[in-house]
Amino acid sequence: MKLLRYGPAGAEKPGLLDDGGTIRSLAGIVADIDGSVLGPDGLAMLAAIDPKTLPAVRGDVRLGPPVGSVGKVVCIGLNYSDHAKESGQPVPTEPIVFMKATSSICGPNDDVVLPRNSKKGDWECELGIVIGREARYVSEADALDHVAGYCVVNDVSEREFQLERLGQWDKGKSADTFCPFGPWLVTSDEVGDAMNLGMWLDVDGKRYQDGSTKTMIFGPATIVSYLSQFMTLKPGDLIPTGTPPGVGLGQKPPVYLRAGNVMRLGIEKLGEQTQRVVAAD
Repeated sequence: MKLLRYGPAGAEKPGLLDDGGTIRSLAGIVADIDGSVLGPDGLAMLAAIDPKTLPAVRGDVRLGPPVGSVGKVVCIGLNYSDHAKESGQPVPTEPIVFMKATSSICGPNDDVVLPRNSKKGDWECELGIVIGREARYVSEADALDHVAGYCVVNDVSEREFQLERLGQWDKGKSADTFCPFGPWLVTSDEVGDAMNLGMWLDVDGKRYQDGSTKTMIFGPATIVSYLSQFMTLKPGDLIPTGTPPGVGLGQKPPVYLRAGNVMRLGIEKLGEQTQRVVAAD
């Protein structure tokens, strides 16, 4: 299934995408696409519905983030061997973990706003894991049983804030609109092997990222199990899992986002996003 949320920011309604590409409304069946419906029972209930019996959503509608009420966004850094090489960093021996503020979440095609004093805005196309069942001290063998599905995430970053200012990475990762995700949450059964998905990102029509999840250092099962040793993962939590090479910081010379740029990105089976870059007021 491809689950989604549509409508104005802050007033999104639940829906799904049928096989013909039509948005179908789930209003009246579930209150929202959130942690309360992402467990096995909730997903089974939704999968049993014939999409043709649901009202079609007509016209041009905004797509919101496909999961509402996300409790936390836990990110994995330097998780692609070729990106680590591009960054001049050693391959990590265990996952590098940082957080993005949930206030950075926005829809997949919403504008990305560069914060005040931004000089080094950057892009990162990432596979996002969405948790479906609470995970605490789970084994790698059982970890994927706790995953509802996957989505596209643009882990937008401000590299000066992230790398040249004191403290943690979070302040370079957490500005408003720095976590577009969607267009939909694709359930695990439909994705299949998440470790072999092509992924790409263009800026103003130029391809910068052209990679695959097969170069991930730590796969989804390892990541979910690892994180669950340090924190309880709750249904609806989002885990962006790192990016392949081709980020702006890695260009020679580096290339950074400016107002007026358009980012377009996607992952095989998971859909595409498009964001216009604007400057903060």
